[in-house]
Amino acid sequence: MKAGKSVPKSIDEYISRFSPDVQHTLEELRMAIRKAAPEAEEKISYQMPTFALKGNLVHFAAFKNHIGFYPVPSGIEAFRKELAPFIKGKGTVQFPLNEPVPYDLVKKIVIFRTRENLAKKKQAGRSAG
Repeated sequence: MKAGKSVPKSIDEYISRFSPDVQHTLEELRMAIRKAAPEAEEKISYQMPTFALKGNLVHFAAFKNHIGFYPVPSGIEAFRKELAPFIKGKGTVQFPLNEPVPYDLVKKIVIFRTRENLAKKKQAGRSAG
């Protein structure tokens, strides 16, 4: 994100702050997430585009040389083998801007995270009842 800018109020506003080529990649990533979790809410959380359904599913953000993708540690653990070239930390995946983003893998991770959040919510409902 460009220095000196206020926190974006929407994913559209966030994406608009980048160059056209980065905007295209961000929109493609957004569409892949939307296809995998059509019921998810779009919002800005931690100053990043976020999809939420019964809690945060995934976050993403653009940087100088990569797109950061944050499916929480469980999302990375479940797909560790496929994500190995991109893992940069416990909860961080980095897709280099000069390489294709593995959108099919992103969709699988989002579906996994959706199921995980829904199962947690269902379990919490049982505990409270």
